[in-house]
Amino acid sequence: MGGGTLGSQRGALTVMGLLESLWRFFYPQGCMNGSGRRVVITGLGLVTPLGCNVSESWSRLCAGQSGIDRIKRFDASGLPVQIAGEVKDFDPSAVIDRRELKRLDLFSQYALVSADQAVSDAGGEAALMDPERIAVIIGVGFGGIGTVEDGVREFYETGMKRPSVFFIPRLIANIAPAHVAMRFGIQGENFAVMSACASGGHAVGEAFRRIRGGFQDAALAGGTEAPITPLTVAGFAAMRALSTRNDEPRRASRPFDRERDGFVLAEGGGMLFMETLERALARGARIYAEIVGYGANDDAYHLTAPAPEGRGAAECMRRALADARVDPTEVGYINAHGTSTPLNDESETRAIKAVFGAHAYRLAVSSTKSMIGHTLGAAGAIEAVFTALTLYHGLLPPTINYETADPQCDLDYVPNQARRAAVRVALSNAFGFGGANCCLVFRRHTADSGAGRAEECRC
Repeated sequence: MGGGTLGSQRGALTVMGLLESLWRFFYPQGCMNGSGRRVVITGLGLVTPLGCNVSESWSRLCAGQSGIDRIKRFDASGLPVQIAGEVKDFDPSAVIDRRELKRLDLFSQYALVSADQAVSDAGGEAALMDPERIAVIIGVGFGGIGTVEDGVREFYETGMKRPSVFFIPRLIANIAPAHVAMRFGIQGENFAVMSACASGGHAVGEAFRRIRGGFQDAALAGGTEAPITPLTVAGFAAMRALSTRNDEPRRASRPFDRERDGFVLAEGGGMLFMETLERALARGARIYAEIVGYGANDDAYHLTAPAPEGRGAAECMRRALADARVDPTEVGYINAHGTSTPLNDESETRAIKAVFGAHAYRLAVSSTKSMIGHTLGAAGAIEAVFTALTLYHGLLPPTINYETADPQCDLDYVPNQARRAAVRVALSNAFGFGGANCCLVFRRHTADSGAGRAEECRC
């Protein structure tokens, strides 16, 4: 019996050796263990409740402005929650032909517009060389939920039994990366990531792994979401997950504050153009930051609540730091998941203290959701953009509406005002329903001079 087992093991090893040889033959630039190439960010794109591009969003973020207001897209007067982080003055016509708009749910429009910004920012056509070696990976939470609601309403209320031919192509999650790939002729890996509020972070992390491992040379990665619909708002309200500060919307999202009462639903898109350091240097691209680590795991505890003591989140951060080969004391800033819910903020604080020990009180932590709300599947990507900008400009975004200290949340949350700080290493956390956890590690790029970079921030 033992001999048979040994023979099976030898056979398995032979097969694995053969598979690895075949892999190396067909994919000479990648290997099963990864080639450890350095990955940098050279292009950014944003559509948020603070602005429809990176400059507007970042400047208003640094100024501590809120993009949260009463819902204007539909009549929310009959709902218990009537506030959200809606994107304002969004005009996709410069990027999307008006005839094409009817084929695109809003979540795909946000993806296309933010991707167009990121490609342009990265150098346009120069960034898109060897398109078969570029991936498109986009995190999505709901997909075309607006299309679903409208379609169901028409189907049952008007007697219309033949939905639009665009109904299915508008709502499926992977249609967003598909449209992005078609727009730019990108022929590498293409898929959507769906892990609730960790989706955008996971998309960036998976792109990072593929570039570092040699399977792709570049990627457009990020997240997109358009969940502000009557049914979605009502659904989250029924879970008592949302803030009910309808009369003071700009003060509703208050992460880590003792009076927090829930998150504020929001929408938008964030995209990053990522590539190998060698590729970026060869074409003289501007580098915002380097991605050096990625951690992902699951609490396996509860459908919506975080694991006690932040156990899963802590392990996720440890994995990301180990992947980056970064000592916890090197970290100077964490862009927290920071949803403004009682359980999440306390749990995340406990997780940070478990990982960083005494250093937790020396690093800065802030939640940009205090200003834009919670964009669900797009959150991890939008916050990855903000984290890259934090390193690039040397400026920490604040946590606004921090007024009353919570004894259970006792870290430095950069309260109410942005702060200058030459941070070298930063983390970005994203956690989702179902226990999904994601942590990204960024390092300030110092190969070229950063002198004067802060002057570019108009805040």
